[in-house]
Amino acid sequence: MDYLIREFGAIGNEVSFDTNAIQQAIDKCAASGGGRVVVEPGVYLTKTIYLRSHVELHLCAGSKLLGSTVPDDYDNFTAKGFMKPEAAPEGNTKCLICASNAKNIAITGTGEINGAGPTFYDTDITDDHKFYSKLDIARPRMILFYRCRNIRIQDTSFIDSPLWTMWLVACEDVNINRVKVIGDQKMINNDGIDIDSCQNVTISDSFLKTGDDCIILRAIQQPQEKYVICERVTVTNCVLNSYCQGIRVGCPNDSIIRNCIFSNLVIDGDGNGIVFENPQRYFKATRSGRLDIHNIMFSNITITSDGYPICINVEEGIKLRRLSGITFSDIRIKSTKPITLTGCEDTFIEDIRLSNIQVETRTNTPIILSHCRKLVMNNVELTTKTEVNIK
Repeated sequence: MDYLIREFGAIGNEVSFDTNAIQQAIDKCAASGGGRVVVEPGVYLTKTIYLRSHVELHLCAGSKLLGSTVPDDYDNFTAKGFMKPEAAPEGNTKCLICASNAKNIAITGTGEINGAGPTFYDTDITDDHKFYSKLDIARPRMILFYRCRNIRIQDTSFIDSPLWTMWLVACEDVNINRVKVIGDQKMINNDGIDIDSCQNVTISDSFLKTGDDCIILRAIQQPQEKYVICERVTVTNCVLNSYCQGIRVGCPNDSIIRNCIFSNLVIDGDGNGIVFENPQRYFKATRSGRLDIHNIMFSNITITSDGYPICINVEEGIKLRRLSGITFSDIRIKSTKPITLTGCEDTFIEDIRLSNIQVETRTNTPIILSHCRKLVMNNVELTTKTEVNIK
């Protein structure tokens, strides 16, 4: 059964929120056993919305969910076993659409979800700054799903999230298909899709353009878990444009990330291409991290980068559990900076394979290598030029 949401507009000069109408339709739909909540064409101003099991939120063409510009209008997401807001990245768990322990949920349709992101920043920038300045306020994420199963996100445009656009945590059986994630590239921390401790995930046929990382694999430790695992993630047939990183895999205090495949991608922009970065600035005290990354494959990719096209780096003094089994094949690169494969005395990177790689770079040192065990290179072509047109 379909539950229709129609636009009613503002009441006089007052701001009229559509949150109650949307939430009531979702709750009724769930109570009746499930179905679709259909958002008809129009603009709907809303606060936090809770998606329920067996409910599809369908945004028709011409419809727009517009998030409030007031931080206090958003709830901090809470759930048993989930981190406290103050312990979460960026110090809050505020969000626009969320779900906890739900199954068979979906966001579909060619409509738009808009987070009004720039309104959460100081947008007056000078020639000395490339990004908007953060304000001392809690910026919400657009999507936050925790311990959900059978998730489908399809065809929808996600515009200008104030913080991470999608944060999926400990979810299973996720299909993200034909979406657009577009964020003002002057915003900070407006990641595209953060896949955190999830299993069986497919991201395909999508376009992402963000100021921060486009697609990220994480395994952020939850309070009650000894180790969490992010695995069996496939990303294919996507275009990624980032001012920071097209793809990022892991942070040093994450847990296990393994058995993931990235293929048939175009990565371009002013930032880096594919990054495994483990800097000391992520540690407050000890330099020993839980991170264990292995069996990650990248193939059939074009990278046009003003930064590092491929970077695996562990800064000196950091000890990780493992960083091994990374394969790059059939990749064409144009970049201003070199491929970087650098471990350290405490963490050697291991079993790195480069096959059928073409690199055209401005630097006279096209590959930087240190503290690496078992590097296999097959048909790697390196060209250095004073000027490389990466546009």
